[in-house]
Amino acid sequence: MDLRGRSLVTVADLTKDELLFLVEEAAALRSAKREGREVPGLQGRHVALIFEKPSTRTRTAFEVAAHDQGAHTTYLGPGESHLGSKESVADAARVLGRLFDGIEYRGASQRTVEVLAAHAGVPVWNGLTDRWHPTQMLADVLTMRDHATKPLEAIRLCYLGDGRNNTANSLLVTGALLGLDVRIGAPQPLWPEASVRDLAQSLAASSGARLSVTEDVGEAVRDADFVYTDVWLSMGEPAAEWDRRLDLLLPYQVNRAVLEATGNPEVRFLHCLPAFHNAETEVGREVLARRGLQALEVDEEVFESPASVVFDQAENRLHTIKALLRATLGG
Repeated sequence: MDLRGRSLVTVADLTKDELLFLVEEAAALRSAKREGREVPGLQGRHVALIFEKPSTRTRTAFEVAAHDQGAHTTYLGPGESHLGSKESVADAARVLGRLFDGIEYRGASQRTVEVLAAHAGVPVWNGLTDRWHPTQMLADVLTMRDHATKPLEAIRLCYLGDGRNNTANSLLVTGALLGLDVRIGAPQPLWPEASVRDLAQSLAASSGARLSVTEDVGEAVRDADFVYTDVWLSMGEPAAEWDRRLDLLLPYQVNRAVLEATGNPEVRFLHCLPAFHNAETEVGREVLARRGLQALEVDEEVFESPASVVFDQAENRLHTIKALLRATLGG
């Protein structure tokens, strides 16, 4: 399958067959790395990593993936690229496209990554924006493929929490593309936007996916094979917003009762990380002091349980990003 020169700014940029091709390639690359038989295929390639929002997994996955394949990376951290401040995004894209073979962007604006892709003339990959998180989806699909005991199309995936964030948006559309049963369990003020739901429904019409959005946790998790959640808070939000969001989201915490409510003893827990599952972070300590809560979106018991496959999921960022680099930059 020829994906050379292609960008990935939303998961809907891929067809079902293309997405599954990348996942299969990632599985093969993972085996090759573990067995010491990986063959570099990107020697002499140069990749720009633009991070207007810092990251652990996305940055390290892109760097290790590129280096394993013989490519070189240049990291431009927050405040170093001047996108949209001292230089327009379109102008920067045209410069970077002449210097690099591919560009990764992680930041607040989906519009920025779309302009980069439109003007760079080289592949541009969305490492996360306010609206979409497509590279995470590749890792999530590989992880579900690894741990599912049924065909991918038969998987029942439940996401609990903030249903309008980039992860929830991307899961809904990815599930629709692949034909999964996807449930979003969220308070109604935090349901996915109508445009996201319309896109997912249009894809589901072709794939046969079953999609639902509900406030009812029990309905959302019933018979689920995977329960997924994401962070509720960030340090950049005002304290008043923390309290409002916590009041909305506390009923959607993933805990033992939620996993038991699936009725599936083989249910697995997913999280794109970082997770606030205890008070061992700055956010966790502040929430403990303010609200007396030991955990937020998932409790310690579930996070550390045999049901949790979050570190497999995190490792799979490397292998799926490597597959994406090879497919879009390969000769």
